[in-house]
Amino acid sequence: MTAPSLHVTTFNIHKGFSQFNRRMMVHELRDRLRHLNPDIVFLQEVQGLHLGHAENHHNWPSAPQHEFLADEVWQASAYGRNMIYDHGHHGNAILSRFPILDSHNQDVTHLQFEKRGLLHCRIALPEGPAAHCVCVHLSLFGHSRRRQMHALADYLDSMADPTAPIIIAGDFNDWSNKAGQQLAARLGLIEVFSQRDGRPVRSFPAAMPMFRLDRIYVRGFNIISTEVHHGQPWSAISDHAALSACLGRHGA
Repeated sequence: MTAPSLHVTTFNIHKGFSQFNRRMMVHELRDRLRHLNPDIVFLQEVQGLHLGHAENHHNWPSAPQHEFLADEVWQASAYGRNMIYDHGHHGNAILSRFPILDSHNQDVTHLQFEKRGLLHCRIALPEGPAAHCVCVHLSLFGHSRRRQMHALADYLDSMADPTAPIIIAGDFNDWSNKAGQQLAARLGLIEVFSQRDGRPVRSFPAAMPMFRLDRIYVRGFNIISTEVHHGQPWSAISDHAALSACLGRHGA
């Protein structure tokens, strides 16, 4: 019997607003994610609370964005609060069709004006061992990114068996891919889009992607297919394209 494939998506959702914050798009975002129908969703720039938006937009969701997006479709969700301010907070989130066994948000802030975290969830898949899933949104600055990727590798080395399946996805802001290659080599990861020409896919800006910012790294999975979701309607929702991959388990 063939093991079921695993469909994963990563998306920097720009706090639920279109590029340049012109329009609130969180309802359209929920519709697009449900149309894609992935098993596990890695989200960056998720608004956990914003009192100003709640006051100024009559249809602003009453629940945190990760709960609003997951409602009745993804049975489990986790949120890692990174940036905290007087009127709210935002961070990373993971939505899952499968049980989240445990979750932890690891603070990897290097520059105090740029709070960053790594949201780690251990997710029970239908077959085989649980997968270590990490949602990341790394620094805009190269030195800080390298420190954060070293911190991520150190963290997973301490938490995961060296043969355990891993999925790391998110906005790496790694323009040159130098730090990403170091991370992949240290943990034995494959970047799912790099099988084509050795480079991650272009994902920013969403209307006409030019820069290779977003990634999906895996260990313990075969890559069945990949897709970049850019142009309309995606470019009306966020400034980043969404990335998806269909994965199979090794040996299945």
